[in-house]
Amino acid sequence: MIIQHLSKLLHVLIAAVVAISFAYGDASASPKDETRPQIGILKYRGGGDWYSGGRALANLIQFLRQDTGVNLAPEPKAVEPGSAELFAYPILFINGHGNVSFTDDEVVNLRAYFNAGGFLFANDDYGMDKSFRREMSKIFPDAQWYELPFTHPIYHTLHRFPNGLPKIHEHDKQPAQGFGLFHNGVMVCFYNYQCDLCDGWEAEEIHGDPLAKRQAALQMGTNVMLYGLSRGVR
Repeated sequence: MIIQHLSKLLHVLIAAVVAISFAYGDASASPKDETRPQIGILKYRGGGDWYSGGRALANLIQFLRQDTGVNLAPEPKAVEPGSAELFAYPILFINGHGNVSFTDDEVVNLRAYFNAGGFLFANDDYGMDKSFRREMSKIFPDAQWYELPFTHPIYHTLHRFPNGLPKIHEHDKQPAQGFGLFHNGVMVCFYNYQCDLCDGWEAEEIHGDPLAKRQAALQMGTNVMLYGLSRGVR
């Protein structure tokens, strides 16, 4: 148990160091004055409600700080996929119910972001799946989505989920699935589908989710954030 605890603590420390080094590796690209790395919300085109997860994501960031000590900026910031500011964010978050669309220039910029070490945390709020997969295929045409086995480290980074993603919102009453998009052997995006983790990060009065479900969503979100910050470093 002591070894396991130390391993988790080391992972948290690695995540913090990687986050800071990514956010400030190029000071000229940073859109912010404060010293804490920040999470970006991808402000995509196409008519989808890209903004719908901002409050919930802020709740996850607060939980992450309390749970692990990783001190990110408390509020995420919207960033357009074609902006140079993109490279200041170690993790981007994308969410919504509707259509996702990237221009050719945005595709090029996003590809460069991922090649530079960026990570995308994607949450289908129900309705963006088809367009999201289509647009991601423009960025990496040869990359494949893989449903991650329950033994994958992302389900055990800090909190253990031996059965994979917790089911937060019912949608079509299909099982929750976690997909990874891999480029050159590295997972550049984690995508939770038929799950809606973001729903569980909201305050109780928003959706009426019970405490156990909200706790599971926050803990799984913490795992993804730590994995994205450290890129799976062990």
